[in-house]
Amino acid sequence: MEFLPKPIQDYAEAHTEPEPELLQALARETWVQSLYPRMLSGHLQGRLLAAFSRMLQPRRVLEVGTFTGYSALCLAEGLAPDGHILTLEADPETADVARRWFATAGLQDRITCITANAVTHLDTLTETYDLVFIDARKEEYLAYYEAILPRVRPGGVILTDNVLWSGQVVEKSATDPAAKSLQAFNIFVVQDPRVFNVLMPVRDGIQLIIKR
Repeated sequence: MEFLPKPIQDYAEAHTEPEPELLQALARETWVQSLYPRMLSGHLQGRLLAAFSRMLQPRRVLEVGTFTGYSALCLAEGLAPDGHILTLEADPETADVARRWFATAGLQDRITCITANAVTHLDTLTETYDLVFIDARKEEYLAYYEAILPRVRPGGVILTDNVLWSGQVVEKSATDPAAKSLQAFNIFVVQDPRVFNVLMPVRDGIQLIIKR
């Protein structure tokens, strides 16, 4: 998913810190074995997630949508010494792949992957989170957001992926259910007085949301 001209995209990646070797290996495996490899965060977005984690040095991180574990490993790069990541994945087989890579990285004790329906499971959480990454069912983004925001500390950050949905969100007559849901989500966030937000046109669009 590239919205910049390819030479500009390539230039940006060439002048961004390279992926760690472990993430390169994970990306290769995902592209070979996964049915939907484009769901992978990838180099530029992954380094952006790592940058936010390094800036915030979070103690508690929540991820909704693990996929093969690439984004969680990026978010782990800036964890505080006693930090922990909870990541939720609906598909058991994909969750097993992620857990294997967390173990390969030696982070199996710092990243917990739960196979669960996110909407249901979010209501059971009791922690307060410093950093959240949402990349799951687009039709449920607003439900995730409403469940998570009260569990984020003031000044905490929520990042939501795919908010441009391949450009379909700019189409007023969009019929794709995900595009329509994301249109509604983006409007809701920009009008929400509880947060400060910036919609960043990185890859497929990332909403940066900071709780006031």
